Amino acid sequence: MRVLLVTSRESKRWVIPKGNLDKGASPHAGAAIEAEEEAGVRGLVCPTSLGWYRYRKRRRNGASLMIDVEVFPLAVSQELDSWKEQEQRERRWFSLAEAAAAVEEPDLGELIRSFGPSEMKAAMRRTDLFSAVAEKSKVNRMLGWFQRLLPKTGNFFEMFEAHAVTVTAGADALARLLQDGNRDHIQEVIEREHDADEIIREVLRTVRETFLTPFDRGAIISLIGAMDDAIDEMQAAVQAIDLYDVREFEQEMKDMAAIIVDASRITAEAMPLLRDLGANGGRLHELTERLVRMESHADEIHAAGLKRAFKELGPTDMLRFTVQREIYKHLERIVDAFEDVANEIDGIVVDHA
Repeated sequence: MRVLLVTSRESKRWVIPKGNLDKGASPHAGAAIEAEEEAGVRGLVCPTSLGWYRYRKRRRNGASLMIDVEVFPLAVSQELDSWKEQEQRERRWFSLAEAAAAVEEPDLGELIRSFGPSEMKAAMRRTDLFSAVAEKSKVNRMLGWFQRLLPKTGNFFEMFEAHAVTVTAGADALARLLQDGNRDHIQEVIEREHDADEIIREVLRTVRETFLTPFDRGAIISLIGAMDDAIDEMQAAVQAIDLYDVREFEQEMKDMAAIIVDASRITAEAMPLLRDLGANGGRLHELTERLVRMESHADEIHAAGLKRAFKELGPTDMLRFTVQREIYKHLERIVDAFEDVANEIDGIVVDHA
C-alpha cells in the first residue's frame, strides 16, 4: 500500500489533491477531478469518505481561514504523462509511514496511517501474498503460489488472509472493468474466483480434520463463506456483463464498484487482526463499523441508479433497463456480502475477545 502526495503550488509542502466543490457536483466526484488535475491520476473513487481533517489556509488578501477537508480514497489505475497542473506541482509515491510523516496536518496523517496498521504489514511480510499477486496479473488455476505459502499445519489465519487477497484482486479487476471496459478483466475475476474456491475447499477440509480450532467451527465456515459470497457475486457480475455485452457503465455502477474496492481492502486488513482478538478488538470494530456504513451508502446509490435507469430507459428501452437492473443486483449483493463479513467478525470478537 502506497500513497500519492503532491506539493502545494506556493509553499511546496506535501499535501493531498483537494479543491473547492463545484455547484451540483458530488463530493467524491469532485475529489476525483482534483486528483486528475493536480496529480495526474485516474481511478475509481469510493463515495464513502474516510473522514475529515482541518487546516488553516492563507488567502491572497492576507486572511488566514480554517478549512475543513473531506477525504475520499481513490484506487489509482492510471498515471497520466501530462496533466493540468504538471508544471506547478511535484508528485511522489510514499509508503504509509512516509506519507503520514510528510504531511503537516496531524488528522490527515492519522487518516493515512489508518490504511496500514502494523498487524497488516506484519502479515504481508509473513506470507508475501501481496507480492505474489502483484507479480502476476492472472493467477494460475492450480494455485501454485497459495500451495507454496500455505503452512503444512493448515493454519486457518493464513487461509483467511489468502482468501482476502483473492477477494481484493477480484474487486480491483471488477473496478477496472467498469472503468475502462477491457474484457481481459472479466477473465481475471473468473480466475480469482477459482482461486478462492480452492482456498475455501482447503478451509472446509481443515475444519473436518482439526481437533482444536481458533474459533467455533460454525464461525470459521460462516466467515469464509461470507467472503466467498463476495467473490462469487463478482464472478456473476462479470459474467452478466459478458453475456449481455455491456460496454458502458453508469456512474452509480462505478460508485458501487469503488465501494467494493474499499470494502475488500478493509476485509484484507481485518483478517490478520483476528490472530489477536484481545489486542485488536477495537480496531476490528472500527473496520466493521465502516463496512456497515458503506453498505448503507451503497443501498442509496443502488436505489438512485435504478430510479434513474427506469426513468431514462423504462418507457423506451425496457430490455436495456433489465440488463442494467441485473448488473445493479449483483453489485448490491457483493456489498451485502461484505456486510455479512463484518457481522461475522463482530460475532467472533464478541464471543472470543
